[in-house]
Amino acid sequence: MAFYRQVGSVPRTRHTVFRSASGDLLYEELMGEEGFSSDSSLLYHRHIPSALVGARIWDLPDQSLVPNAPLIPRHLKLHDLFTSSEAQNSDAVTSRRLLLGNSDVRISYAWIAKTSPLYRNAVGDECVYVESGSATLETVFGSLPVSEGDYAIIPRATTHRWVIPEGSDARLYFIEASSHIGPARQYLSKHGQLLEHAPYCERDLRGPDKPLFVQEQDVDIYIKHRGNGPNGLSGTIHTVPEHPFDVVGWDGCLYPYIFNINDYMPITGKVHQPPPVHQVFEGNNFVVCNFVPRKVDYHPESIPVPYYHSNVDSDEIMFYVGGDYEARKGSGIGVGSVSVHPGGHAHGPQPGAIEGSLGKDYFDELGVMVDTFRPLDLGEAALASDDGIYASSWTGGRWLNGK
Repeated sequence: MAFYRQVGSVPRTRHTVFRSASGDLLYEELMGEEGFSSDSSLLYHRHIPSALVGARIWDLPDQSLVPNAPLIPRHLKLHDLFTSSEAQNSDAVTSRRLLLGNSDVRISYAWIAKTSPLYRNAVGDECVYVESGSATLETVFGSLPVSEGDYAIIPRATTHRWVIPEGSDARLYFIEASSHIGPARQYLSKHGQLLEHAPYCERDLRGPDKPLFVQEQDVDIYIKHRGNGPNGLSGTIHTVPEHPFDVVGWDGCLYPYIFNINDYMPITGKVHQPPPVHQVFEGNNFVVCNFVPRKVDYHPESIPVPYYHSNVDSDEIMFYVGGDYEARKGSGIGVGSVSVHPGGHAHGPQPGAIEGSLGKDYFDELGVMVDTFRPLDLGEAALASDDGIYASSWTGGRWLNGK
């Protein structure tokens, strides 16, 4: 999505001499994706952005994955992953726990009360959903306040940190791509503008509005990058001589931005609409959808909850963040739950949910869904939070294990 923005001071002509008010030469950095073939921005630094005074190995949080075998649907209880005392010593970089992943996308979770170290994901973009709480997302492009219901889209290699106010906390749901993340292409014109039928528009997107300047020496930056570790990932800590938040200005079409789920305008129909009408973002081989409070089907004989469907081409991961999800009543799923419905298993409403939904004209539910087009494996956090009984919820708990 080519949505141009200029913040702070930039020269009239790119790649030309640009000096500070005191006459010091400023250093231009091109930050772009897909080589020189996609969106980019030019940033103007007070110091050389390549300067290093040290480097050491960073042992990443557990990135190991195991297959979902035998293939079953699962219910993950994310609020069981951290105690309140653990949250007090947790941050958004070193404490996130891996739920699910494949070569295209990884999904993690954290409950945090500490400000994170500076961080750079050099593998792909991140889409971070704020389940609860508030924070300030400080980036090399500027600061962005975030609060409950916000999606933060952070381009790959953006140096940033999550600042938590004293006495506060936040629950964050991380969708880490190995690609670009942007608005669903079905909503974009051929030139990149959000179209009239899109459920949100450019004015709903909040970007940085002024540069951020921090003076500090010998600063560590935690970097997740491609390497020889689990799932091809490794970690390094660079120590840089000057704080990277030294930009006087930047312009371009690549930068972090915020979108709040409450600004999403749901698309409804006479009968039940399929998940693509709820799409908000996409990356390579996956999409992000959100289910928001909305009027539902207005056909007199409509069934408001989803029909049973087989995910032939995708795994469906639903994070329940608010309201009361009609189709899952009786399954134990509630706020803070994640349902894993793998490709190859037909899933749909719990027993009695269809009958209970008849005649309803409004759903008070809030959910964030990731659909992938490659199977997802289970991370350590999924194994630790699986309730172990969800697969039998359509049969009242009846389970012929091993037969």
